[in-house]
Amino acid sequence: MWYLCYFYHRLLDYRRPEVEALTKLFGGSAKFEWKLPQHHHLDSPFHFIWLPSEDIASKVANRSILVKCMLELWGQGYSYEELKTSVQTFPEEHKLPYLGVESTFRIVVDTFGKVLSSDEQRERIESFSYIPFKGRVDLRNADNRFWLIETDDQFSNNGLPPTVQRTLYFGREVGGADRKLLPTFSLSNRKYLGPTAMDAEIAFLMANQALVQPGKLVYDPFVGTGSILVAASHFGAMTMGADIDIRVVRNGRGPDCNVWSNFKQYDLPLPISLIRADNNLPPWRGDLQEIFDAIICDPPYGVRAGGRKSGGRKLLKGVKGPYVIPEEKRKDHIPSTAPYSLVECVHDLLDVAARLLVMGGRLVFFYPVAIDEDAKDIFPDHKCFTLVSHSEQILSTRYSRCLLTMEKTARYTVDVAEMARKKHLEFRENHGMLTEESRENGTLRSKVFSPADNLEVSSGLSEMNIKSDKDWKPKYRSKYV
Repeated sequence: MWYLCYFYHRLLDYRRPEVEALTKLFGGSAKFEWKLPQHHHLDSPFHFIWLPSEDIASKVANRSILVKCMLELWGQGYSYEELKTSVQTFPEEHKLPYLGVESTFRIVVDTFGKVLSSDEQRERIESFSYIPFKGRVDLRNADNRFWLIETDDQFSNNGLPPTVQRTLYFGREVGGADRKLLPTFSLSNRKYLGPTAMDAEIAFLMANQALVQPGKLVYDPFVGTGSILVAASHFGAMTMGADIDIRVVRNGRGPDCNVWSNFKQYDLPLPISLIRADNNLPPWRGDLQEIFDAIICDPPYGVRAGGRKSGGRKLLKGVKGPYVIPEEKRKDHIPSTAPYSLVECVHDLLDVAARLLVMGGRLVFFYPVAIDEDAKDIFPDHKCFTLVSHSEQILSTRYSRCLLTMEKTARYTVDVAEMARKKHLEFRENHGMLTEESRENGTLRSKVFSPADNLEVSSGLSEMNIKSDKDWKPKYRSKYV
């Protein structure tokens, strides 16, 4: 059955992949299909989706973070006369179960691109007197919620994606996102934070992309302050994390301000384990394979924090040999570390994921890309994985970060490991973003955070000095992304 999926108008590239992931989570291999309303742009918040049952549609919408509501559409039109005709022609057998005297109802008036006063909203609600509602109105806990959605047209200069004219939708809600999660898990209320703590909304999206559910085991090899694992634990998963900095996973800022206290704050199950481990020298047994259902992480790519691996510079260069830690210093010793390049970090991440993910398990992580590049075309192939989706989030006028979702589709073997190693040797670090030319002009971090006054953008804007990201990006994107 076709449903109208009404999205929150933000994180535009993440919306469809999240719904598709949740459809697989709740529907298995169930068929789904997307369709845009007539004359609507892909960035429009309105999308039609075909799902095999209302039960799946309801579960997908309720678990989602970006679905404002999913509707069984009773009617649509470009005017209220057309809408009335459309609603009246909707099959009566589908309407009658929700109009009975024993059920309560509420009509929600929502707009996109315009604002209606309370009097205008009440007038529009009263215009639906032709629908024979027999139950009583309940504004708090109605059994059935109906939505009237009214959009403005593109000629009102309101920053909307292009549509030909205003559109009206009316339908019964089958589900919608619980956005109350976001203020509850907001970083501003979190007990223990670090400079790279993942925003709660993105953490929940990553957990959805990874198909997290009760009973699954989720691993974060760059756990930091545990933001991603908190989201996974909220959805019922067992969690486990690792970080190269022992001070983060062991000490935090004290006994009541550490990674563990973040889980206690939300009354969530504690991680099975938090270990000090180096992703470049993983501590796992050589024969250990297929133990994690999902690996979710935000690798260090040198914007907020650079990557580190075991071994000081002198040790790695052979100037200094391996040393033995004196017995009296073992308890408080902090091992030496050296810079960890992004290309090496990603190679190690894929290798660990190929070994330790179960078949069908998902690897979800962020990767930086240039805005005019496509991650699916330039990211190195790995024989164990299939790229499921990639969603872009803009960081500056030149660079963005892409959320990659990969699914394990083949067993890990020695041949696969060697092939992946050779593939990564050919892979130019950071997609060429840190080529010799960009090295001379600064690092990725300096390019992301430097003032935009000196940047020039190609694609027809090369002669225009960009004063801010907002001037460069389309209005309806920059306002919400």
